[in-house]
Amino acid sequence: MGFCPQCRLAEPLVEERSKPRVTTGPPPVPIPLAEAGGNAPTRVPVGIGEIDRVLGGGLVRGAVLLLGGEPGVGKSTLVLQAAAALTASGRRVLIASAEESIDQVGLRAQRLGVPGGSLYLLAEDDIDRILAAADEMTPDLIVIDSVQTVSAAEVGSAPGATTQVRECAARVIRFAKERGVAAILVGHVTKDGAIAGPKTLEHMVDVVLYLEGEGDRGLRALRGWKNRFGPTHVAGLFEMSQDGLVEVSDPSRAFLAEWESSVPGTVVFPTIDGRRPVLVEVQALVAPGEFTPSRRSSRGIDPVRLHQLLAVLDRHAGVGFPQRDVYIGVVGGLTLTDPGIDLPVALALVSSLQDVPLGPMAAWGEVGLTGEVRQVPLATRRREEAERVGATVMAPSNGTRLRLSEALERAGLGIGSRALTGRI
Repeated sequence: MGFCPQCRLAEPLVEERSKPRVTTGPPPVPIPLAEAGGNAPTRVPVGIGEIDRVLGGGLVRGAVLLLGGEPGVGKSTLVLQAAAALTASGRRVLIASAEESIDQVGLRAQRLGVPGGSLYLLAEDDIDRILAAADEMTPDLIVIDSVQTVSAAEVGSAPGATTQVRECAARVIRFAKERGVAAILVGHVTKDGAIAGPKTLEHMVDVVLYLEGEGDRGLRALRGWKNRFGPTHVAGLFEMSQDGLVEVSDPSRAFLAEWESSVPGTVVFPTIDGRRPVLVEVQALVAPGEFTPSRRSSRGIDPVRLHQLLAVLDRHAGVGFPQRDVYIGVVGGLTLTDPGIDLPVALALVSSLQDVPLGPMAAWGEVGLTGEVRQVPLATRRREEAERVGATVMAPSNGTRLRLSEALERAGLGIGSRALTGRI
């Protein structure tokens, strides 16, 4: 056909012929469950606190880690710094780059002040040659940058194709398990933000990390999407500087460094990173709309959630947004899924609509479709973190029911809201 009938790409279709597998030897012997799990995984601390925290204590021997992120977010910088920190404890690391030359990686290392030591570089795009070199030097960690640019010679498709990515990842995983060597695969992402290649790639590896952040801001968040040996949904925070990625010791103050509480449409939200509270700023802008239907834009929260909150405000709090454009953003480039962000978003929207500042206020609570504000976990830690920076608290308390309309009244946003929206 010359093209794929589903995605319409012009890449020719390639026939894959699987070789028959011949099974030899005695059949495997099952092990009782009671005898399994006796050996805990051996961890090797990287030496960078935020990375070790996301991984659950460090790298596991024989584990394969997939690191994704937008172009220019700092993936190569992060793995280079992690490799250098690992060599500081006497470990050997091999970095195989199929995208950059040895001189390019060396110049980056000089700019970051990374010492040589036991860190070795290899510019190669053949996966078998990379693994052969690793077999000769027996490193403690292999870094392949990136898995979409390496290839296996006997696979007919081009680098980055589904077959190549799956086969190269399978060979790295097999090598890591047999030799007890940790491996990091750097992965590209698509325009939708997903890691490029087959979805089976994320199922094959042991750990999936994602480095996120905006190119025009210095803050970066390293999130764990999958971890067979540790916690998930834990983020490590970094700041991009001339010396590379620097750990952020106090994330709350970093995110609130330029916060102006006297401006309408802004409120602080204490989100939970693992079990650590982090204060982030939620901003809203409500402006007269020029087109029909009005524009709804969100950055950092689910757009579906924004539409639900607008409907709840209209139905249960009497605050509508007809012919008005609505914009919501989480400062710092973070993407939040914490349900407690509902109440801060609602307060910020009404604050911007009425042009009334909320002052130094921190809020959290999940807003239901019937207009109630529900409690979210770890409320005590959220409150302590908010009070640490001198913010007042707006949140549901134990044993009492809180309606969204009541929360708006307490925040000074209830009076006149119906008149502003043109409702009777």
